[in-house]
Amino acid sequence: MSDGKSGAGGPGGLGPPSARIAGVGAAFPRHFYDQETLLAALRGYWEQRYFNLDRIEQLHKNVLVGGRHLALPIEEYPGLTTFGQTNSAWIRVAEEIGGEAVMAALARCGLTVRDIDALFFVTVTGIATPSIDARLINRLGLRSDLKRVPIFGLGCVAGAAGIARAADYVRGFPDQIAVLLSVELCSLTLQRQDLSIPNLIASGLFGDGAAAAVVVGAERAVALASRRPALATALATDLLGAPGAETPLGPEIVATRSIFYPNSERVMGWDISETGFQIVLSADVPKVVEDHLRADVDACLGARGLTRGDIASWVCHPGGPKVLAAMEQALATPEGALELTWRSLREVGNLSSTSVLLVLERTLAERRPPAGSLGMLLALGGGF
Repeated sequence: MSDGKSGAGGPGGLGPPSARIAGVGAAFPRHFYDQETLLAALRGYWEQRYFNLDRIEQLHKNVLVGGRHLALPIEEYPGLTTFGQTNSAWIRVAEEIGGEAVMAALARCGLTVRDIDALFFVTVTGIATPSIDARLINRLGLRSDLKRVPIFGLGCVAGAAGIARAADYVRGFPDQIAVLLSVELCSLTLQRQDLSIPNLIASGLFGDGAAAAVVVGAERAVALASRRPALATALATDLLGAPGAETPLGPEIVATRSIFYPNSERVMGWDISETGFQIVLSADVPKVVEDHLRADVDACLGARGLTRGDIASWVCHPGGPKVLAAMEQALATPEGALELTWRSLREVGNLSSTSVLLVLERTLAERRPPAGSLGMLLALGGGF
């Protein structure tokens, strides 16, 4: 599955902007450990049960992750013996860092919680009823008439798909603002009784974090600009589809696309057991990328008279080293095009749906594309 978005002020023929990503923010649990510390803890769990501890160490080195944030202090994990215990911890931490991520995203674009008309919440690492988006109404002081859309089960693709769904919403309600929130606490899904290779890989690859993106409808964008006269002319010009200066309201979402690959249910996902979420992770994931990604991206771009050569910025989900290498080969990206994606993997690991939003945040902050350029945001996830 892939979802594409363009940079601000797309070229002629793409139509007037209908949604903009006004701000992206991230938040992490305060507990961070380097990979050696995490490996030592896992050795303690498994040294009496797994005959080849060197194999675990090699798997951890292969994922090229330097360290990860954990929802809880590392010494508290052995005490979590039931799904109820881990999920209760998930609710508590998800509410905390989810709220921080929303506030960070709003701060980036000068908005407040009272400006939010719709909140989309995505996750695959815990469950709650009322869902986290509902719990944030009291915590953050959100409006009581807020439209809430909790989405569970998309896995790593949910960051990209969530952006697309928020864009769909503000196209229908162009005078409104939607926020996408992703919270993933992968460490709370680790199955210490599972000695399968997929679980051992997951124990070294996945980390914890949250990210949020503010998506603004076209009419609301004009209204926001009118509150800041110095920006009004540039923004109004850009919204008419003419080449214009970069605006602080961020990149336009030109188009989105989703692809489902039949019979891919066992490539990536969860099995639900008495102890919680047991990972399904096939060695075929890189092959899925090699077999399908180029044609799907080319079809998405070709429908708009574009090619991969027109893309200036690639914002990709850091699924893992083999997946990223397959992406680079399939898309023939220029050298260094996925540098921020590789860096995110190295610094914090794979954060499931949160990761691609984190890469987007870093792209806008550190390598903001020039006005009029195009970018593509894409991710793969469970069910493909």
